[in-house]
Amino acid sequence: MKKKVRKKNPPNMLRSAYHHGDLRQQLLNAVRSLVDRKGAENFSIAEAARTAGVSSAAPYRHFQDKPEILKALVLDEMDTMAANMRLVMQPHPPASIERIEALGYSYIQFAREHPGLFRLVFGISESHEGDCELEDKGHSVSIVIEAVADYLGISPMDEEATRIAYLLWTIVHGHSWLIIDGKAKQQKLDIDEKKLLETVSERLLKPYRVNDGKPT
Repeated sequence: MKKKVRKKNPPNMLRSAYHHGDLRQQLLNAVRSLVDRKGAENFSIAEAARTAGVSSAAPYRHFQDKPEILKALVLDEMDTMAANMRLVMQPHPPASIERIEALGYSYIQFAREHPGLFRLVFGISESHEGDCELEDKGHSVSIVIEAVADYLGISPMDEEATRIAYLLWTIVHGHSWLIIDGKAKQQKLDIDEKKLLETVSERLLKPYRVNDGKPT
């Protein structure tokens, strides 16, 4: 009797077989890879299915269309980003300025290492305005507000905490876009990001830190 020979799967497939329970995550992993390599606009559901190693009909078991897959990926990435931000703060003392600088560096690194995902995460809100799921996942801003409030010695509900956190966010976010768009490189700007974050944090935060009930 002849032995059955199993066909080898194409090398571009992330996995050759799947179980029904992990199909959704398998597809999201494939889409994450495609977004990172090609951008959110430059692939089809069929290509995502091929990358995941599943049939072209398989994605529709969990997702209605491509926008729904991209939204699911964004929700996943927002959770991952928030978890990473909390993680990078841990080595630093509570209520320290180093915690806030670590948050900024983590944000910039995400943009640098995953420009396609960064563009998707921060570009999807325009087409999903008023989406409660996405709004509820806006953890990253609240993490910055909490860290700023801790350092300043005030409540996270204080308007000052929100105002300064927003200033920090706009600078770091703007720098991240300049990096992934290649603008800083085009202008031959050699930016020391450690010094950038130290300067921004100190100038925005130290004048407002509460000491014995009075600003320093």
